Amino acid sequence: MGARREVLAAVAERYRSAGRAEKGRILDELTATTGWHRKHAVRALSAVAANRPGREQSGDATTGPIDGASEPPRGRRRKYGSVGDALIALWEASDRVCGKRLVAMIPVLLPALERHGRLMPTSEGRGLLMSVSAATIDRMLSGMKIAAAGGRRRRAGFYSAIRREVPIRTFNDWGQPPPGFCEIDMVAHGGTSVAGSFIQTLTMVDIATGWTECLPLVARDGSLVVEAMIWAQSLFPWLIRDADFDNDSVFMNDTVVPWCRMQKIEVTRSRAYKKNDQAFVEQKNGAVVRRLVGYGRFDGIETAKVMARLYAAARLHVNFFQPSFKLKEKRREGAKVTKRYHAPATPYERALAHPKLSKAIKRRLRETYRNLDPVELLAEIRATQEELGERIGKRGLAAAVGASPVDPLAFARSLGTTATPVEARATHRQPKRHYKTRIRMPSKLDPHLATIESWLATEPQITALAIVRRIAEIDPSTFGDKQHSIVQRLLRSLRRKAAGTVIVDMTMKASTAVVMRPGPVDGAACDGHSAPPTGPPAKQASIPLVAAAQPTFNPLPPGNIPS
Repeated sequence: MGARREVLAAVAERYRSAGRAEKGRILDELTATTGWHRKHAVRALSAVAANRPGREQSGDATTGPIDGASEPPRGRRRKYGSVGDALIALWEASDRVCGKRLVAMIPVLLPALERHGRLMPTSEGRGLLMSVSAATIDRMLSGMKIAAAGGRRRRAGFYSAIRREVPIRTFNDWGQPPPGFCEIDMVAHGGTSVAGSFIQTLTMVDIATGWTECLPLVARDGSLVVEAMIWAQSLFPWLIRDADFDNDSVFMNDTVVPWCRMQKIEVTRSRAYKKNDQAFVEQKNGAVVRRLVGYGRFDGIETAKVMARLYAAARLHVNFFQPSFKLKEKRREGAKVTKRYHAPATPYERALAHPKLSKAIKRRLRETYRNLDPVELLAEIRATQEELGERIGKRGLAAAVGASPVDPLAFARSLGTTATPVEARATHRQPKRHYKTRIRMPSKLDPHLATIESWLATEPQITALAIVRRIAEIDPSTFGDKQHSIVQRLLRSLRRKAAGTVIVDMTMKASTAVVMRPGPVDGAACDGHSAPPTGPPAKQASIPLVAAAQPTFNPLPPGNIPS
């Protein structure tokens, strides 16, 4: 430390009399020699040049005064300390707006308060209030804002700080990774509402092979995500090396990210609002998850157990028996995008063909494949879907639906029958909605309904007000001008009913006219030739318009008339 003081004393006088460029070179030499930060070196040289105490700092050790003086360092003069109360008054009068808005508001708000005697600053204080910056306002009002919030400090930027630590990986950054590099996403099963707690599906997709694992979570929680990833590690045939998340806070937190790093799993994330960065998992969200469970609402532990059974059977059927496409190349020529794909293959086949997987892993995959029955797996999938279909829209605490045992033989026999017109997946069927039977309440107009219908038949243009006045003459104790609205509704209903009756009568008459219309009797129109008119033009023109608008069927186009 004494050597640093000697160096500082040697260059201090030269620094004081040097120009701007020379001071920069002196600072470069001093920081290179002492290891100080450039800003600290400036403060130390300025303190020596001004003959006032300063403090040296190297690393985390702080020494005493440079020149041996015992005087404390001079405090910083506060420029806006005298207008703190006035600034608080302006902030309260502005309805507690932010600093940037308050700066623009002060030139308007301060004169208004002065005119009404609400605030009387001095001429100097007024100048300071007019020149204060937004940053100074926020700094001076920070304590007041905390007190106004009940002493609670906002935990700002916590998840954002973790998110900034995680590097971004786009779709073009993947290249050809080995097995173990996964994209991870969440699928919500909240139905038409996101209120409350509901089941989430954690989807994990291997980039190299397309291997997909789906795991149900009872709620959105970072600890549940960690447990699901531990479970998924036991399901994947190989180790997970990389986890690519989106920017969801259920992933970007102090639980998931540190756990992944402890397990030597590289953590990356996609860009915000760029779904194509996670194209692999987004495709599986629709082709696997939504195809299996649909878009209904599922919640509760019992429903999650049923969904776990569904995913346990579906993972084997999807990964071992269902081929999928994989993008080979993508080229853009102007506005035209050309995509080329590899031949369809199952994740199991891609894993066997991958050169970076060991023989032991491939041997275990072959043994698992030989023991699988796709029909039995599909029967289990359909059975669990039937059970989930009964739970759509129901609370998780409802009584569990009794699941019938799966009969693969009976299911296999049903596969050869004619396909039914209904959706095979019960999770995709529309739930049955039970509507209450609406009971018609009695009306004041019921005793006078026949009279009103007779008036309407004789006078079609009668108004509701005229009917009310006529009924008031018959029953003055019950009816008056206040019953005008209910008479209007009744008239609309009666006129709508009458219009429907007229339309039905016109349709029946038009159909009768078409049936009775004279036509060809020699079958000339049956071979593509037009039938000759059977009557004079005047009678042909008398055919109703409804009948003329009906389309005719020509079995052969022009030019193909048989000879």
